[in-house]
Amino acid sequence: MKRQLPITPRRYSAFDEHGYAATVDQLVEQTQQLYLADGVPWVVGYSGGKDSTAVLQLVWMALAGLPADQRTKPVHVISTDTLVENPVVASWVTHSLEVLAQEAQRQALPITPHRLTPAVTDTFWVNLIGRGYPAPRPKFRWCTERLKIKPSNSFIRGMVRAHGEAILVLGTRKAESSGRSHRMTALEARRSRDLLSPNNSLPNCLVYSPIENWSNDDVWTFLMQTPNPWGYSNKELLTMYQGASPDGECPLVVDSSTPSCGDSRFGCWTCTLVDKDKSMAAMIQNDDEKEWMLPLLELRDELDVADDRPLRDFRRMNGAVQLFHGKPIPGPYTQESRERWLTRLLEAQAWIQEHGPENVRSLELITLPELEEIRRIWVVEKHEFEDNLPRIYEQTLGRPYPGRRLDEHLPLGPEMVEVLREIAGNDRLHFELVRELLDIEQRHRSRARRAGLFDSLEKALRRGFYDDEEDATARAQRHKAAMERKPLEDAAAPDPIDIADGFVREARTEVPQ
Repeated sequence: MKRQLPITPRRYSAFDEHGYAATVDQLVEQTQQLYLADGVPWVVGYSGGKDSTAVLQLVWMALAGLPADQRTKPVHVISTDTLVENPVVASWVTHSLEVLAQEAQRQALPITPHRLTPAVTDTFWVNLIGRGYPAPRPKFRWCTERLKIKPSNSFIRGMVRAHGEAILVLGTRKAESSGRSHRMTALEARRSRDLLSPNNSLPNCLVYSPIENWSNDDVWTFLMQTPNPWGYSNKELLTMYQGASPDGECPLVVDSSTPSCGDSRFGCWTCTLVDKDKSMAAMIQNDDEKEWMLPLLELRDELDVADDRPLRDFRRMNGAVQLFHGKPIPGPYTQESRERWLTRLLEAQAWIQEHGPENVRSLELITLPELEEIRRIWVVEKHEFEDNLPRIYEQTLGRPYPGRRLDEHLPLGPEMVEVLREIAGNDRLHFELVRELLDIEQRHRSRARRAGLFDSLEKALRRGFYDDEEDATARAQRHKAAMERKPLEDAAAPDPIDIADGFVREARTEVPQ
């Protein structure tokens, strides 16, 4: 009988074949050759995490090893701040960019850092609190494109317009996931130049991934054994990852069953695409000095409610009632919900500024330009001319609202709005309908040409003429049934869809007595 020893094969390492030092030297030399091959500018993606730090170190080492007269091609380091990043990570990255810029200038390297942010109309809070978009879900992932992709793509397209081409240097690795490995392998087959893969979404952009075959452990080995060339501490980076691990440890990896410290993930603290924010929870658990982030974790969990139907309108953003299995598909957050989210966000900000450590006393969870855009959306686009945002700000933070005076001619003052609300009682739909009609009339009154007035009035009436959600659902069901019926042969007969929508009433034939 043969006995098998419980030995698990050691993980593959990119350093196995040539050894650590030789492998790093080869990568640095390879990066130098690519840099000198043409005049196409480089754009290095930098998030402050382990992979992007390793790649930026390799690029820095490659440039530092070249003679000064050959370091002529610009290298742009871009970091996208979504404005809802984990505050600890965001502070780390911001300071790293500042140190990086100073050291690059001191060493006469053509490296320029750029901190990118989304346009104010695309930020998380403007869309969630302003427009009422529900917290992101896998089937409605509205945040990634607006917060991360658009800012970086806009910068890269600017490089392409100015230079004709751009080369992206990224820290993507095949070992991150099977899906990532499959995509990277497929792009390798389409390479027109050695080591440079095409980018599907950005024409005239090629991608260089120097650590594509490295594992998590390879990345950490490199970061721990090679000093950071711009003077930032890789050991502090390791400590940050360690603090974001649930058990608070980055273990010595001895076999494939041992988890790597690199499995920690940082992202937006508002992210509801995952079940729990494990990294922030672990930071709070492992470090008493980070308990100030508890209000953020609590607010994030409130956003991630399992059934948010009570918080949302039964109508879609355009006012239509769409059915799924006989029930309306919920639309944006209601006015009450949006005002509550703003209050909760400002409460969290006030608590952190009062009870947090000195370095976060000036932390802003939402910026003034975002508040101004939310206010504009509420008053102008959603016709909520009671203009509640300044009042909510002042009541929550205890200081005057610093925004500009609203340049709008509102149809009713706050007192009259309250009278209208009292008259409507609990009938939210009819209160909103009358308010919107008054606002439309006021906005068209001062115009020389009132084109679009009747269209706006009709849209408002179509959106708000229902008695309640039950009435709207019944009408939507009748409309759907009418759409599925065969056309009537009698051309004089009323359209069944008009009957279902309530625009036409069927004539009742009276029986003579």
